Amino acid sequence: MKRFHVHLHVDDLGQSIGFYSKLFAAEPARVEADYAKWMLQDPPVNFAISTRGSQPGIDHLGIQTDDPAELAEMKARAEAADMALLDEGETTCCYARSEKHWVTDPQGIAWEHFHTLGNIPVFKEAGQAETSPSACCAPSAAPAPQAAAQPEAAACCTPSRGKPIGIPVKSNSSCC
Repeated sequence: MKRFHVHLHVDDLGQSIGFYSKLFAAEPARVEADYAKWMLQDPPVNFAISTRGSQPGIDHLGIQTDDPAELAEMKARAEAADMALLDEGETTCCYARSEKHWVTDPQGIAWEHFHTLGNIPVFKEAGQAETSPSACCAPSAAPAPQAAAQPEAAACCTPSRGKPIGIPVKSNSSCC
């Protein structure tokens, strides 16, 4: 089985845990001083938040696999498409030991493909260099191009409260 993965930076972990616990009607599967993770079944999502980032918003997206063969298939697909791929192999990050690789989309958003091998008691084991200052271990990416202002989309597709995540939504309709 594959599971979609989202990792967000948050300013206030406790406040965000309260919000997402209500939103998902579930408590996190793991909570640390700087990190929380929900392993939701419907829909299947590995949703993580942390205070390790430089600003609130999306740190990275990804696909988690339960099967090493699925991970190998995703890696082969990325290589066949000539995507720039960072293969970390077996590594530790975000309180877990995983086999993983990364690709970056045209907007500069890192995508992690990984198979979790087990939990660890620390964010990252000693002796492993940080690949970026991000909350997780996403590789540094080129800055995303600035999107043109789209007031119609902003008025329609963003809530009246909260902070936008900075990802432009393109649509031919007048609303999302």
